[in-house]
Amino acid sequence: MSVYRVLDKLEAYVREGTWLPAGYRVLSEERLSEFVEKIRSTLPEEVGRAKIITKDHERVLRAAHEKAQALVDEAASKHEEILDQHELVQRARRTADAILRDAQERAQKVRDGADHYAASVLGEMESRLSGALGAVRKGRDTLTEPTAANAAAPLADAAAKSKREAFDMENAPATVDTAELEVVER
Repeated sequence: MSVYRVLDKLEAYVREGTWLPAGYRVLSEERLSEFVEKIRSTLPEEVGRAKIITKDHERVLRAAHEKAQALVDEAASKHEEILDQHELVQRARRTADAILRDAQERAQKVRDGADHYAASVLGEMESRLSGALGAVRKGRDTLTEPTAANAAAPLADAAAKSKREAFDMENAPATVDTAELEVVER
């Protein structure tokens, strides 16, 4: 039975009560207590809880404020933690970028130095090979000359000159012009 039905029955009972002079009605105490009990029993549990909350509203408000403040503090802490992590990540990225640029610059310097050294060694080698090739040509030219009578002396002279030129080439600076090497005295 709902509270409203019990209240409607109580109201009907009060109207049906016996009238006394001076505007009073006679009602049974037992019957009224019965209606009050029915009303109490049909009230939902939430009304009882609301009654308890009403009594303890200050305590509940304080607890709610404390909980809200704790949530705000936790959110602020998380926010700062996230910002710190974000700043750390940004610093790490900047540091990594600087290290990468430095490594690339160093690698380029090493490559440039290696290229320069290789070009220098190859130039020196070319110069020496040109000198040796000139000596070989002189020897062939001497061998192919038609005079057989003078063959022994010029051959010995050519070999001596070739050895001397090879020796000079090894001890000469690397920037010897190849045109100078091909000029041979006869």
